[in-house]
Amino acid sequence: MPASAPRTSPSRTAVVLARVRVPLVWIAGLVLLAGYAGVPWWIGWTLLAAALAVYLRLGTPRCEPRILRPPVRGRWMALTSPVDAVPSQGMHAYGQTYALGLVAEPADGSRPDIGWRPLSRPPEDFPAFGQPVYAPADGTVVAVHDRRRDHRSRNSWPWLFGTVLENALRELLGPAGLLGNHVVIDIGGAYLLLGHLQRGSLLVRPGERVRAGRPIARCGSSGACLEPQVRVQLMDHRHPLVAAGLPMLWAEGWDGSGRAPGLPETWRPFTAGEEAGIGRDAGGRD
Repeated sequence: MPASAPRTSPSRTAVVLARVRVPLVWIAGLVLLAGYAGVPWWIGWTLLAAALAVYLRLGTPRCEPRILRPPVRGRWMALTSPVDAVPSQGMHAYGQTYALGLVAEPADGSRPDIGWRPLSRPPEDFPAFGQPVYAPADGTVVAVHDRRRDHRSRNSWPWLFGTVLENALRELLGPAGLLGNHVVIDIGGAYLLLGHLQRGSLLVRPGERVRAGRPIARCGSSGACLEPQVRVQLMDHRHPLVAAGLPMLWAEGWDGSGRAPGLPETWRPFTAGEEAGIGRDAGGRD
């Protein structure tokens, strides 16, 4: 491949690191525990330091982004976005390198802000909860998870500080502990994951074909999230546990401005979907 040609898939190194990233942390933890059985302490700590470096920072996958459609409609905002930081969630693990975390942000300011009180709120207090989530691309559903409850919010300062420990415990439950209820769609050469979905709202099942723009679930507060939100991430593997995160862009006109494909910046509200004209023909029909 010529040096100037765009890379269509991540490097072999990035893929290998993605496959071993989470298992390596588990192995390091077991080696540390084995220290009580006579394994030198420095071996465990050295392995853990290397594992955390891979888990959090090393091995960023780089390739040409896939063009998708927004999974939401209306006025929303990104709490995390690869526009501002990569990895956007602070870590590469579970295919999160380029993940977006989206919350509904009505113009009337009805979304509760973070503060000291109340410590938590029911998910129904947030405008994102129960909002439709749409397929961002054509594809085949390969996995669904719909067993995690929708928990109360963590958007208070006391809860926020405690989520570090809570999320570590959630990770013991596997990917669903962090991503909550989710759908994985094979879009050909990549896998699209939509997470933190409302329990009981999933409208698709494995093996089902979906078209871009079809409602497939509703926004929930399952998994490791501070408030009801939609997680969207692109991966090179159907299983988040061993997936490398892949870059993505939303199609031209995603925010109603007619500008080139892109993604929302963090903390800047945008209007997407039908209200931005995406998914409609010249006559205004889907």
